[in-house]
Formats: sequence, structure tokens, C-alpha cells
Amino acid sequence: MNSSQFTAEPPSSDRVERGPTVGDVPGLRSSASGADRAPLMFDVIIAGCGPTGAMLAAELRLHDVRVLVLEKETEPVSFVRIVGLHIRSLELMAMRGLLERILPHGRRRPAGGFFAAIPKPAPEGLDSAYAYLLGIPQPVIVHLLEEHAVQLGAQVRRGRAVAGFEQDDEGVTVELDDGERLRSRYLVGCDGGRSTVRKLLGVGFPGEPSRTETLMGEMEVGVPQEEIAAKVAEVSELHRPFWLRPFGEGAYSVVVPAGEVSDRAEPPTLENFKQQLRAIAGTDFGVHSPRWLSRFGDATRLAERYRVGRVLLAGDAAHIHPPIGGQGLNLGVQDAFNLGWKLAAQIRGWAPETLLDTYQAERHPVAEDVLDNTRAQTELLSPDPGPQAVRRLLTELMDFDEVHRHLIEKITGIGIRYDFGAGPDLLGRRLRDIDVKQGHLYGLLHHGRGLLLDRTERLTVSGWSDRVDHLADPTAALDVPCLLLRPDGHVAWIGHDQQDLNDHLSRWFGKPTN
Repeated sequence: MNSSQFTAEPPSSDRVERGPTVGDVPGLRSSASGADRAPLMFDVIIAGCGPTGAMLAAELRLHDVRVLVLEKETEPVSFVRIVGLHIRSLELMAMRGLLERILPHGRRRPAGGFFAAIPKPAPEGLDSAYAYLLGIPQPVIVHLLEEHAVQLGAQVRRGRAVAGFEQDDEGVTVELDDGERLRSRYLVGCDGGRSTVRKLLGVGFPGEPSRTETLMGEMEVGVPQEEIAAKVAEVSELHRPFWLRPFGEGAYSVVVPAGEVSDRAEPPTLENFKQQLRAIAGTDFGVHSPRWLSRFGDATRLAERYRVGRVLLAGDAAHIHPPIGGQGLNLGVQDAFNLGWKLAAQIRGWAPETLLDTYQAERHPVAEDVLDNTRAQTELLSPDPGPQAVRRLLTELMDFDEVHRHLIEKITGIGIRYDFGAGPDLLGRRLRDIDVKQGHLYGLLHHGRGLLLDRTERLTVSGWSDRVDHLADPTAALDVPCLLLRPDGHVAWIGHDQQDLNDHLSRWFGKPTN
């Protein structure tokens, strides 16, 4: 698509925000003087059209931000890997009216057995209307999210990748791999664990390299389920991770240690699986007809910072970790929900001075926690006597509801609490999909705006009504008088005083318009 189609002038309300500047990063420099700069064709260029990039594009388009997504692959991935949407991600999909579109393509599973694959059922009464795991083919969820972004007006160019960029106090000049140069106000790297944007930005990616490799895939088997279950129960006492689990339609999810790997860049074969199954279990279970095969390591890394001036990182570009617990895709999608409305507010000109800085302040600690829990889970999979003793002890402790519930809420993302200062426990947490007089709360959040939920019927959002909706409903299923929700569904204020509310509206949604 010809870039000359996108030459509208940017809103005059844009301003330079806080955060590290270009000069803080070796190898980057300010671009040419204003007279020589190309016009700002886009508000945001996103590198990478995986789940994080597509979701971010959609969130920005809810606020009429001009978005271009660059995806280096010319076609979507062909292998059908099943990924899991955890509770918090399902809630976010429901908030944007996407869940009903996604559900027919997935398969619901109980929300249990996640932590280190310790087989415990989900605790009763999890605080969500969506207390299950949705298994869904990765190409399908990527397609649905990209389709959603495009329907909202995002532009996607496949077969194009970022090769370089320069940023200045007005925007970012992005050079593509074919030499084309584009100009935008911001650039966001959602381009995976080997992120080109992160490397060009010079942001450190400290952590631990892979120590072990694991084979993972979906395939059919040639022996009865009873025989598989008995053998897996026997072998998994000595070797972890190791399992063969039914995944529907005759397929099994197969996970087995990879053994010695001479070339990690070489994709695994069915014969690799057979060899390792025979070496560890004494049988290859007659595996055949693979749907997809992959290999993963236990590398764990976290970007030192998520933002340098007008360039930001999200998803795997900001953090990588072993897939145990199935948190990776969910962590990236939740990054997008946190960043989208804040970046849009900056572009639309109403963001408070420090709003964009809260993206790293809130999401970096969440990623740190995910990395720590995957490190812990990885240790619990070791066959060594020490980790196995800890695993047996934790298995006992998980019989206590409080312990089990804490771990499930951690893995599924519903236990996250951002630090908004002192206040009730609900402050900084996400709010479940409660009943309101208009139906369900999440149905009111489809447009990505803030929401005042007012049980007193005495408050107002006058001055912020272009950014915040107001529902006066004394019947709302809440045990607090009123609360203010951010566009990502987190509770930003609880109370009943109008002046106190106004202070918090200004904190999160900028100055009033009158």
C-alpha cells in the first residue's frame, strides 16, 4: 500500500513527554532538522503482528489513532500450535466484545493443574465469570485479533520489517528492510524475543540462557489411553517435564525432554520425538500424524526498560520465559491493554504528564513476577532429589485453599494489583464482570473508555465526558459506593466524594475540558 495515502497532519496537541531521551541510548541520534523531515504519516508504527501487536493496534484504533503494523512474515504461521487464554485474557476479550467471536474456535478446559503441572483441580469460586482455560489454535487467535484491528481501521503490511530508525523530539523515522522510510510519532516493538527494535534501541535484555531443551507437539498415538496413562504416571515420577495428554479430536499434547541438541535452530522431527520417548519411557506410544512440532528452552530474560523516548517494547520483545503455565501470550496481550489507552491519550493530547511512564511502572513488575514463577516451576520439574522434595511439600501445601488460590490467581493474571497508593484492597485490581442494570459491566467497556460506576447517583464526570462514561446504578453488584475504572478494567478510585473523584479523574484522564 502506498504510504502517500497517509499524509494527514498530526493533531496540534501533541507534546514531548517525560522518559529517557534519544541521547541516553548509544547508536541513536536525532534525525534531520524539521525542514528536512518527512511528514508524520502515522501516529504509531508497530513492529510485529502477533497477538500483542494486533491487540495493541486494535486498542489504539478505538481512539482513532493512525496505526501501521509491520509483519516480516508474508503469510501467517502454518503450523497449528494450541495456546491457552487464561482467565484475565478472557476477561479482556469480553471487555472489547471479542469473546463471543473467539469462543467457537476454542475448547474450554478447567482452570487447574497449571502450576508446575501439579495435578490439582481449580479451587471453587474463582472471582471471575470466565473461570476456565480456552485452548485455541495460535494461527486462529492471531487471525481473529488481526481481523479485529483491521476492521477498526489499522493498516497491516506483511513481508515488511524494521531495519533501522531514528527518533527526535517530534517523532520516529523508521527505515524498512527494502529501504523505504516512514515517519510516525511513536514506534512499538512487538517483534518477539529476538526483537530487532529492542536491539537497535540498545536496551539490555539480562537474564539466563537456556540450560535445557524440551520437545513439545500435538500428534496422534497408536496405543490405548489406559496404557498411556499408566506409563506416564510411572515415568513422570522420574522425568519432568513429561506427559501425553488428550487434547481432543484424537490428538495428544506430547512433552518430553529433548536430550542433546546439536542445532537449536533446526526444527524437530517426529523421529526426534520417537527417539526421546523410547529413551525415557521405553516406548514411542505409536505417535504419528503430527499437527505441529516445536522445541523450547528455559531462557528467561527481561528488558531493562520498556520505553526510551518515543520507542516502546511490549510482549516477547520485553520478556521471555519458559512456556510452563502458559503465561507468555497472555502476558503480551495484557501489556497491549495496559499500553494502548495510555499511548492513545498521549497522542490525543489529554494524557497527564506521567501517564505513559506508568506503562513500565505497572507492567515491568508483573513480568518480573511471571519470570520468577516460571523459574520456580522449572525447578520443580527437575528430577533431582532436592527439587522433588520441594515439589512434594508444595503439593501438600496446595491442599490449603489459600495457597492453591494464590497460585492460580498468579498464573491466570487475576491476582494482579497495580500500586495506586493506599486504599481498599480492590484499588488497583481488576473488577470482575458484575451485573449492572444494563446487563453486564463488560458490555459497557467495548469502546475502551473509562467508566464511573456510581451507586449513589450523585456524582458526575462533567469535564471528562469525552473520555469517561458514567453509569448511575444503585443496584450494581458492588460492596463499595462508587468506583472509577480505567479503560483496561483496573479500579482507579473508590469513594463517594465529588472533589476526591475529580482529583483522580485528573490523575488518570487529564485536565477537564471545561
